[in-house]
Amino acid sequence: GGGGRAPPPRPPPGGAGGAGPGGRPPPPNGAAPGLLARLLRRGKPLPAEPAEPAAGDTARARNLGVRRDSRQVLHGIDLTVAPGETIALMGRNGAGKSTLLSALVGTLAPTTGEVTVGGRTPHRTPPPEMVRRVGLVPQEPRDLLYADTVAAECAAADSDAGARPGTCRDLVSELLPGVPDDTHPRDLSEGQRLTLALALVLTGRPALLLLDEPTRGLDYAAKARLIEVLRGLAADGHAVVLATHDVELAAELADRVVILAGGEVVADGPTAEVVVSSPAFAPQVAKVLAPGHWLTVGQVAQALDAADAG
Repeated sequence: GGGGRAPPPRPPPGGAGGAGPGGRPPPPNGAAPGLLARLLRRGKPLPAEPAEPAAGDTARARNLGVRRDSRQVLHGIDLTVAPGETIALMGRNGAGKSTLLSALVGTLAPTTGEVTVGGRTPHRTPPPEMVRRVGLVPQEPRDLLYADTVAAECAAADSDAGARPGTCRDLVSELLPGVPDDTHPRDLSEGQRLTLALALVLTGRPALLLLDEPTRGLDYAAKARLIEVLRGLAADGHAVVLATHDVELAAELADRVVILAGGEVVADGPTAEVVVSSPAFAPQVAKVLAPGHWLTVGQVAQALDAADAG
């Protein structure tokens, strides 16, 4: 641990005002009592929640363009994200995936076009309001970790989200059991740091969860656990957007795949259609069993069971 060293000041969560990369937003009111509600309740009352955002799309980008360092990184992006939808954002390095996530969370302002999340414009909305609408787990989970202990991280997350004290720690206990309060985040494994960062963001119960390369450095067990958590969130109505190179993750989890190239959307459609028609992004199962329609080992097993039963 860091002894008596005081943690550095924590930057404000996402949204306006130069927020850090992991803005942490609160949820729509009246959300189904699913995974997060179960984890956060634990027999205790939940904090008061804000008014429900306008019905309809969780997020929308219209003709979005973003320049960084005088370079046009995104061109004319049109994207809608519906409640409960999981989208895999794919493309080669430099295609603009992380920039698009930054525009959705509000840490980058559009150069042209517009972005709305929960009916708000992220980069113009005060962070405490966006914290209940959108949260980003960045490529480097340590970018969200500033304190000397897990307990201090959790206390800061509760404060950022206006949540009941202990809310984040309850989430960590469910997602990452057995980690003591006084553990320094740098002493956690890569997968544990990702899980801690995810818990910090989920403390706000965001309607839209963004993850940038979430399986990088994860072993099989940690990846399987992450998939289970994200499936539960989507089932509860949370929208999830993953920027990833992991085609197996996309096949397991995504309803839609959006492929970026040169800062433009070059494909957007149901996962099975997009990945099979894009050899560079097809999972191994699809390659081995082409021209079948199976993407994952689980789908193959189900098909075999059905064939045997028939």
